[in-house]
Amino acid sequence: MATTARHMAQTGKTHSTGTGISVTGIIIGIIGCIIITASSVYTALKMGALPWPTIFTSITSLVLLRAFGHRSLNEANVTQIIMSAGSMVAGGLAFTIPGIWMLGLADQVNWVEMLLVALSGTLLGLVCTALIRRRLVEESDLEYPIGVAAAQTLEASQAGGATGLKLFGSMAVAGVWSVARDVFGAIPAMLCNLSIPGVSFGIYNSPMMLSVGFLVGGAAVAFWFAGAVFANFGIIVGGTKLGLFDLATAQGIVSSLGMGLMMGSGIGVVIRDIIPNLAKYLGGSGEKSARSSFRFLDAGVLALFTAGAALLIASGLGLSYAATAVIVVLSFVTTIMSAQSVGQTGIDPMEIFGLIVLLAVAALGEANQVKLFFVAGIIAVACGLGGDVMSDFKTGQLIGTNPREMWIGQAIGAFLGTAISVAVMVALVGAYGTDAFGPGKLFVSAQASVVATMVSGIPSVPAFLAGLVGGIVLYCLKIPAMMLGLGVYLPFYLSLSATIGALVKVLYDLVAGRKGDGTGELSHDDTGIIVASGLLGGESIVGVITALITVATGLLG
Repeated sequence: MATTARHMAQTGKTHSTGTGISVTGIIIGIIGCIIITASSVYTALKMGALPWPTIFTSITSLVLLRAFGHRSLNEANVTQIIMSAGSMVAGGLAFTIPGIWMLGLADQVNWVEMLLVALSGTLLGLVCTALIRRRLVEESDLEYPIGVAAAQTLEASQAGGATGLKLFGSMAVAGVWSVARDVFGAIPAMLCNLSIPGVSFGIYNSPMMLSVGFLVGGAAVAFWFAGAVFANFGIIVGGTKLGLFDLATAQGIVSSLGMGLMMGSGIGVVIRDIIPNLAKYLGGSGEKSARSSFRFLDAGVLALFTAGAALLIASGLGLSYAATAVIVVLSFVTTIMSAQSVGQTGIDPMEIFGLIVLLAVAALGEANQVKLFFVAGIIAVACGLGGDVMSDFKTGQLIGTNPREMWIGQAIGAFLGTAISVAVMVALVGAYGTDAFGPGKLFVSAQASVVATMVSGIPSVPAFLAGLVGGIVLYCLKIPAMMLGLGVYLPFYLSLSATIGALVKVLYDLVAGRKGDGTGELSHDDTGIIVASGLLGGESIVGVITALITVATGLLG
């Protein structure tokens, strides 16, 4: 499954030179972080989606740095991390906190508490990044399609020639396609829609989603699709047709089962991978070079960050010590789950991981609904920072960026993004009121609506427990329970679209006539990888630009 990344390494694309930290890069990154974070808050609330800006920020950083005479890919990578880290904080807040307003509890939360939620999640996310980076980036075979695409983009900008033509040509095609679809409405967003009660059947007309399936490919997507088919046609369609339960009950079973499988997979990671390899998470084996190590972040600093987060949660937000302990411990587990999901699919259902911990805290007896939203927000922010940022660290691994410098860039962007995210949310509430948030309103806030629905409890406890146990067992048997869980939980059209992308990869392999070279790898040119990376990047860039324009016109209008 790590063919793409290993192929890049074997073809020499890991020897970038130059420092990653510079005053110019930090200034550019800070300005970009303010703009990207603000647009991310607005986009997440308005559209119920958030296109992660890694490709866009990679190109923007490179172009702006070159205008000042800086040509290091490492510097561009660190600068784009500063730019994009705040968007992960924005997503964590926007996907959870508005649920408080939807339930009419706006008078029970203020901007200080939102800031404490964001800051707590940021501290935990930074700690988790330091602990899991090596294991999940360097020592795993996770694909990280977005990170690989970003590395391809940076390398192509330096290499030029045929590689650059393939990458930027496909990027342009995806960009034009996305503009025609999202801006002008010239082509539909969904194809082959079928009216099946409870099932969002269709093909998402998205070059990015197809590219994710192409880049991930293989057994991972097969299990992903199997979970989707089982949930949508086995439980929802089959169960309702047989009269076993009504549609609402079936959908509750599916969401509960999906969360259980993902949570069980996370526990399986702890049992099978973390506990036996705890030393590697905390510092890594001595076989790695100091360049790739996080030894600079010693146990004292990690403990300080963790204690700071715990203090904010217990004293600032008023959660019990037991709940605080659960949040801190499960932030580590859910961040690993998030990183795995991003590594395999490029998707991070951070609000789902927040819901999982919310339910765990509720089981301890916490009944205050607003505090439960705080729990979900903290975990969602931590998962955004500790999960999605692993794509950036994969990019750094492929082009040779120092992990210490990337982590510093992440910290700068994350702390700045914390303040910007809260400021923008407060400004939007002040301008439009809390009644503007929710299904069918100005800010649809789809993910936060799901959290609001789940605050009352798990729809189907038996399904959740079955998924929990099944996830643990399957993961320990080396079966990708996380992918099954994603397939069960995500809308069917996303799973179908990714599967079509994986099938295209199979056909591409056949047409290209790939043959084994005796090393266990495939001997081939990387045209398919480059084109898929370009398609992924083109749509993500248009998504970010559209978000920026939407923010400007929305606030001015």
